[in-house]
Amino acid sequence: MNFQWYPGHMTKAIRMMQENIKLVDMIIELTDARIPLSGRNPDIDELGKGKARLVLLNKTDMADPRVTKEWIEYFEAQGASVIDINSKQNKDIKKVKEKIVEACAERIERDRKRGIKNRPIRAMVAGIPNVGKSTFINHLTGKTAAKTGNKPGVTKGKQWISLGNNMQLLDTPGILWPKFEDQTVGLHLALIGSMNDENLDTAELAIELIKFLEVSYRGIIEEKYSIEEGTIDSIIDEYGYPRGTAYLAAIAESRKCLVAGGNPDFQRAAGLVLDDFRNGRLGRISLERPEN
Repeated sequence: MNFQWYPGHMTKAIRMMQENIKLVDMIIELTDARIPLSGRNPDIDELGKGKARLVLLNKTDMADPRVTKEWIEYFEAQGASVIDINSKQNKDIKKVKEKIVEACAERIERDRKRGIKNRPIRAMVAGIPNVGKSTFINHLTGKTAAKTGNKPGVTKGKQWISLGNNMQLLDTPGILWPKFEDQTVGLHLALIGSMNDENLDTAELAIELIKFLEVSYRGIIEEKYSIEEGTIDSIIDEYGYPRGTAYLAAIAESRKCLVAGGNPDFQRAAGLVLDDFRNGRLGRISLERPEN
């Protein structure tokens, strides 16, 4: 499957960010803790040259905690300022605010020497679609300042948001990049919901997820969907399905996703698996590790 999704508003969004980068002191980049590298837009690296940076590993409640720890060590070894957060909760907000001030310490000291007092820190909040930027901003401000939604493309234009007198945030639309050099990156983005499912073969996408889970999180599919030992091999023997398709057939049977004649409804079963993964119902799963 070829993974690519770059609607027209993303071209406008990157142009808007280029126009506004000179107005901010730093970039706060959110990336999904399940795909910390695949979820980082290389355009933001180019855009943020010379600016203070803070990387937030978001949605840690759905990522494998052991792998998230590895990623924190990985980014810190590269000299990056990084925090793992769950943007749906308030407990990390104080830590984030402190890190923002720390990241802008040089600018604050420069202002002090020039006699400039209380100039607010201005930060651009950036990241891929559906990574939780707006939810993060709403918790940071303590109010509903940005639109949220569990699908890519909710934020379409820029929004300046004040955090009292000492901090201002520029919320930006989620942006991908025009071409993925590595299609594994596209697969990861599609799996977490950063692309529009209408442009994807969701059955094939779910099968790719199942194949990964069978290797990296063995037994999790069988447990979640009550698939008995030997069922997959029996389906393969009877119908000649590839292994991933056999899993999808077993899930369809278990969850009564059937069409006329009692045959498996692969699309419904695929939608179920993807929804369960994206909402953390399969457990805490990370799709990539630093050594990969």
